[in-house]
Amino acid sequence: MKMKLMLAGLLTSVTLVGAGAQAAELSIVSGDTGSGLAFLRSQLDRFEADTGHTVTVVPMPSSTTDQFGQYRLWLAAGNSDIDVYQTDVIWAPQLADQFLDLSEAAADVAGSHFPSIIESQTVDGKLVALPAFTDAPALYYRTDLLEKHGKSVPSTWTELEATAMEIMEAERAEGNSEIWGFVFQGNAYEGLTCDALEWVKSNGGGQIVEPDGTISINNEQAAAAIDRAAGWVGTIAPEGVLAYMEEESRGVWQLGNAVFMRNWPYAYALGNGDDSAVKGKFDVAPLPAGDGENARSAATLGGWNVAVSKYSPDPEAAIELAKFLASEEVQKERAIQQSNLPTIPSLYEDADVLEASPFMENWKAIFEQAVPRPSAPTKTDYNEVSSLFWSAVHDTLAGNGSAAENLEILEADLQDLKGDAW
Repeated sequence: MKMKLMLAGLLTSVTLVGAGAQAAELSIVSGDTGSGLAFLRSQLDRFEADTGHTVTVVPMPSSTTDQFGQYRLWLAAGNSDIDVYQTDVIWAPQLADQFLDLSEAAADVAGSHFPSIIESQTVDGKLVALPAFTDAPALYYRTDLLEKHGKSVPSTWTELEATAMEIMEAERAEGNSEIWGFVFQGNAYEGLTCDALEWVKSNGGGQIVEPDGTISINNEQAAAAIDRAAGWVGTIAPEGVLAYMEEESRGVWQLGNAVFMRNWPYAYALGNGDDSAVKGKFDVAPLPAGDGENARSAATLGGWNVAVSKYSPDPEAAIELAKFLASEEVQKERAIQQSNLPTIPSLYEDADVLEASPFMENWKAIFEQAVPRPSAPTKTDYNEVSSLFWSAVHDTLAGNGSAAENLEILEADLQDLKGDAW
């Protein structure tokens, strides 16, 4: 008999294994909810049937910030109860020392993924995690409402503001009192770093910290972009957006109560579900550009990976699970069922994928505009860098100081944090 006690009171699992059995008891953490969790479980069921191993899902908070904090606690304690971690694309430099090097074990499959994504998960020559799917957000828009009001898809934030306000006011005048112009992620967490990086970068304001380690965030273009976003709160976006994460935004959108939404690809399939008020009534486009000299569309590079804890008592079986979840077979099903973007280029030409998710062709242009968060230049300090950034932005959105004032304070805090470290 083998017993695993999951830390933090999340889950206790007892599994009986016969004498001499080769099957391993594995655990994987997951912050997935709803259809995402159901999809993961369905894949794990297949893995169990094929291998004889058993896999327990240890639930995590949906907030990636909270997930990262829990990961660090477990790994710092050398926790052997968790075998496989699902990791955000930005976490590789911070957690590299705690995960197994998959370079040799995955040498036969690593070459099938986008080289840039494999590179993002490689730290000092060590392949920290295998890509499960990639991510880049888009502008979701109501095709029916734009057509009804004779509007085109906005290509700049200025155009979005005007179009969102005009349609919102017209719809409310017709009795649609719940409609808003734009919903996004305004809560104080990693998601706001993603949204705000897009506002800043699209307005020619840089990437917070540049690849060479230069702290660039305190500039006029960045301040103008964040002040503009603050002006959306209570006008084209509800006051409650200050507490929205991805699911809160999607909830408003999927009820039919927003003209535009910024969100990740997963929301596409859900938006076309039978229970959705916007089924068949929306499409996606690249996020708008700003007004600065170097204005462009910008989409924060996202994506999730699978890593194996160096404390796993069953490393071979855990690596087998990681390779399975990153495989072409699972990525294809994930693309079809969950609208997640594959990290394997050939799947973008797969007939089944394109039949089920024809919108993926729209994401090619979006993915080309992807901008990374500054996790590489800030190394193990990224989490604190991001926290300082989203706090400064959230203060501005909430009316606690102007962007210029808050970015000046942010720059000083980042300089103190940097020291000689980066």
